[in-house]
Amino acid sequence: MFSRDTFLIGGQFAMARGTEFFDIISPSTEEIIGKVPVAIRADVDAAVAAARRSFEEGPWPRMKLEERIEIVQRLVPLLSARLDELVSLQVGEMGSPVRFMGPLTEAVINEFIGTFIASSRAINWQYLREGGGNPALVVREPVGVVGAITPWNGPALLLLFKLLPAVLTGCSVIIKPAPESPLDAYVIAEEIQQAGFPEGVVSIIPAGREIGEYLVSHPGIDKVAFTGSTAAGRRIGAICGENITRVTLELGGKSAAIVLDDADLDRSLPILRDGAMANNGQICSAITRFLVPRDRYDEFAGRLCELVSAMRVGDPFEKDTEIGPLVAERQRTRVEGYIASGRAEGARVLTGGGRPAGLDHGWYVEPTVFGDVRNEMRIAREEIFGPVVALIPYGDENEAVKIANDSSYGLSGAVFTQDHERGLRIARQIRTGTYTVDDFKLDLTVPFGGYKCSGIGRECGPEGMEAYLEYKSIGLPQGFVPVAL
Repeated sequence: MFSRDTFLIGGQFAMARGTEFFDIISPSTEEIIGKVPVAIRADVDAAVAAARRSFEEGPWPRMKLEERIEIVQRLVPLLSARLDELVSLQVGEMGSPVRFMGPLTEAVINEFIGTFIASSRAINWQYLREGGGNPALVVREPVGVVGAITPWNGPALLLLFKLLPAVLTGCSVIIKPAPESPLDAYVIAEEIQQAGFPEGVVSIIPAGREIGEYLVSHPGIDKVAFTGSTAAGRRIGAICGENITRVTLELGGKSAAIVLDDADLDRSLPILRDGAMANNGQICSAITRFLVPRDRYDEFAGRLCELVSAMRVGDPFEKDTEIGPLVAERQRTRVEGYIASGRAEGARVLTGGGRPAGLDHGWYVEPTVFGDVRNEMRIAREEIFGPVVALIPYGDENEAVKIANDSSYGLSGAVFTQDHERGLRIARQIRTGTYTVDDFKLDLTVPFGGYKCSGIGRECGPEGMEAYLEYKSIGLPQGFVPVAL
């Protein structure tokens, strides 16, 4: 049992002001494995007040970049020493298989932190520009106090996706982890305290939706960073619009993979399977629509079903498990509802479609492949967020592009072909924020985010830092060159 009764408020642990606690339930055993307090408005107020003091009066935004980097780098050995604990907590709280979450968390600590540091160094922090007569100094300054809300499907990764750009740019930040997966956030919070961030710079307070909305609408917040559902993003965007609060929204997806007629299926099929099924299908950028040429459809469907039906479903702590349980009972109900909808609309279940035999406890769903899918069906248009993929046949390349773009989402996608010039031509036609030619992977050195209902703004790379900075233009006397340059 993992139990805490405090929050990290401005870099120090303080007793929760409320009396309620979240019971953290294991998705695989349905047993309570943790208990942490539920933040109330007074906790948010305290965190915002500490953040405002640190930003307006403290040293953090006034430090040189390399001084901030030195403190951030201390997190690497601190978190590395607790790697196994971080992995175990995430597998326990949200059901991700250890074979997925283990390498991901190790990469988060040993690679991703360094990637964000490199991105901060790539920013052009100040430069001279010839103005309309006199020169001007253009400078980049931290936006202020950041309110960040993270989801449950990649807890440590997505917390650091918000924390790192905020602190590296000189902002103070209040992070609200999801109530389903707050346990690993306490480990990160404890090591943030050990790393020596100045007082007030970082707060981490688990809470529900109501308090998340209070944080977003708080007058002391200068910028909101949110990852989650499109429905929640619409609400947050409306609040930020009313208050003129800067906001980035990383939302849902219904990404398409276009399999061209020359694709190497021996190579492509395992990539496609994992691109749809990794993390139990609970990834916003997952490719869940497979667009396949009609003359290769039967071959593709048969071979994909062989791969998917062979995936081991079971205890996420076992190293050979490929599909674990969904995060919550409500999520399984949601996924099963989509499977029923697909059947009702005329799609055909080629493999899966039910609950796996022999697993009497836990919120499991079989990895499922639908055939005979039309793009107007719900299973092809709405984000399911589970191990379900839809196969859609197409006639020619133009039709494939049209189907891929016929979506309210535009987060990710891929094209599989041995002709990489052809693949690049396809990539340029797809209305989506990230895309891969003949592969499918996440690259944190380049901007990540979506078109259309998949969000606003970008994360990762130097471009992802932009949302945490403001431009300031300072007109200078003719002939004056600042010493700092």
